[in-house]
Amino acid sequence: MSADKLASRVTSIRVSPSTAAAQKVRDLKAEGREILNLTVGEPDFDTPDSIKEAGIKAITEGDTKYTSVNGTVGLRKGIQHDFKTRLGIDCGLDDICVGGGAKQILFVAMMATVEEGTEVIVPAPYWVSYPDMVIANGGTPVIVPCDETVGFKLTPAALEAAITPKTRWVILNSPSNPTGAAYTADELRALGEVIKRHPQVLVMCDEIYDRIWYADFKVQSILGVMPELRDQALVVNGVSKSYAMTGWRIGYAVGPRFLIDAINKLQSQMSSCPSSISQAAAAAALLGPQEGVEDAVAVYRQRRDRAHELINAIPGLSCSLPDGAFYLFPSCAGVIGKTAPDGKIIESDLDFGLYLLEEAGVASVHGGAYGLEPYFRISTATSMEEIEQACAKIAEAVAKLH
Repeated sequence: MSADKLASRVTSIRVSPSTAAAQKVRDLKAEGREILNLTVGEPDFDTPDSIKEAGIKAITEGDTKYTSVNGTVGLRKGIQHDFKTRLGIDCGLDDICVGGGAKQILFVAMMATVEEGTEVIVPAPYWVSYPDMVIANGGTPVIVPCDETVGFKLTPAALEAAITPKTRWVILNSPSNPTGAAYTADELRALGEVIKRHPQVLVMCDEIYDRIWYADFKVQSILGVMPELRDQALVVNGVSKSYAMTGWRIGYAVGPRFLIDAINKLQSQMSSCPSSISQAAAAAALLGPQEGVEDAVAVYRQRRDRAHELINAIPGLSCSLPDGAFYLFPSCAGVIGKTAPDGKIIESDLDFGLYLLEEAGVASVHGGAYGLEPYFRISTATSMEEIEQACAKIAEAVAKLH
């Protein structure tokens, strides 16, 4: 099929840069190159055995049929319990939708609400898919830079300045991919006061990393802090990152009934329902023992601390300490303008990322992919040995610049 037969919603968006970076690593490895891969956005742990066993039990007991489009009662009770006990959010079972991953929920929520003439406020740095999800649904992403001086977080003043009569959504990702920055209760309350003044504005809270938490303040959600935003807030989460269940593909959200009903209507035409087996496993994850999550977070914290120490020891690079998730987002401003051994000038973070790949065999994702330069993202969802080797090679490569 030639490209002129494709809809503009396809031709106007990019392949995910993080997906493209991961594919580049696979291609190089297939060619025999030794690559230290710091692009991966999924846990390197295995799904806990108790969760696997729940999936196996669902298969052996014949729990392999269609479910309700909004998920099984068992899973929704697990979601309801989690939101109440962890975040202080009260919700009914019909205030919950379930889909094939948090990514699908985010996309379908935009499909239900975004159209031509609609604006979506996207704080930068952002997860790479947000702007393209908006564009794919006919809307306009309004990028609001949030640099290191504001902790990579949206401020109330910046939010107020970005809102127009066309604004439909503002996206809050906490902890953030790529920075790991998370909002405090006071910061969420201040943003919520702005949103409350604009009843046409909805807030999409992507909290997929909120169990991978290191900050000395308690994990918070805007709906827990400001229940009066119940008609304006969609809180999205899932089991992929926290429970090492990326392949099980279960995400979910709590939100106002009109929006949950619209998402369910669209999903009924798209996929009928998520996998019944995966839902059984996800319910076990939410309602079962949490030691596996706690153990993984302890390891992630050690890796974060070590990577943070090693990166900050490299002249020309600097990195803030993430509050959560398993990424670091170092600045490479100190190497921009320097010259590589082959005579090429490092003019951007993309140039720097390509230099690290070729010179050091270290794969990362450049900051421009996340809407803020000059930075690069590295993942600590890999072994301590690989992190230390990669940082050593980065240091060697940077030392060769002049």
